[in-house]
This record gives sequence, structure tokens and C-alpha cells, in this order.
Amino acid sequence: MATYLFICYPKCGTCQKAKSWLDEHNIRYTERHIVNDPPNEAELSAWQSTSGLPLKRFFNTSGLQYRSLELSRKLPDMSDSEQIQLLSGNGMLVKRPLLISNTNELVVGFKPTEWESFCR
Repeated sequence: MATYLFICYPKCGTCQKAKSWLDEHNIRYTERHIVNDPPNEAELSAWQSTSGLPLKRFFNTSGLQYRSLELSRKLPDMSDSEQIQLLSGNGMLVKRPLLISNTNELVVGFKPTEWESFCR
């Protein structure tokens, strides 16, 4: 049975729902606090490369910090390495929760149907 890495912010309602979903489906995971232990640049690069998702998908676009830094305006002019550096420096900027397999495949955000397909 696979064990996943579950990166979350424990106070986030969506993360709480995702954790409950994992527990209800008896899915084994290791939990990691996104603020205390944010993803580093190497992890973010690997996840982006494996997933094929645009880097913008890794940003918590509804977060206060995203808005206060005016990232919706700044991101288009930033290089990938600048975006990864920004994400790795502040866990609150990262979209959560993240569920990562041992092969670095992942789902970003929580949608039960996506997670069900992913965890098969």
C-alpha cells in the first residue's frame, strides 16, 4: 500500500476536509505543515516538472499574501526560477493541500473525485 506526503496548513478548512477524506479512505500518509516546513526549490521544480502544471497553479491565489504582494500583476513578468524561489520562501503562498506520491506525482488542492482517481 502506498504512502503519500500530505502537505497542509492545519487551520485551513479545506486541508481539514482533505485529511478527513484520507482517514475515511484508509489512505496512509505523512503529514507536513506547509508553513513550518514549506516545499523547497528542488521539490517544487520536481513537482512542476512531473505534473506538467503551470507554476501559477502552485500559488494560493485566494490567499491574503498573494493579494498583498500583488502577484496577479507580477507573476507574468517573473521567471520560473523567481516564482519557485518565491514559493519556497513562504508556505502561505503555496496552494494547499498537496498530495504527493512516492513517484513525485501530485494533486494540488482538494477535489474528492480527483483524489479518488489519484489514490487508486
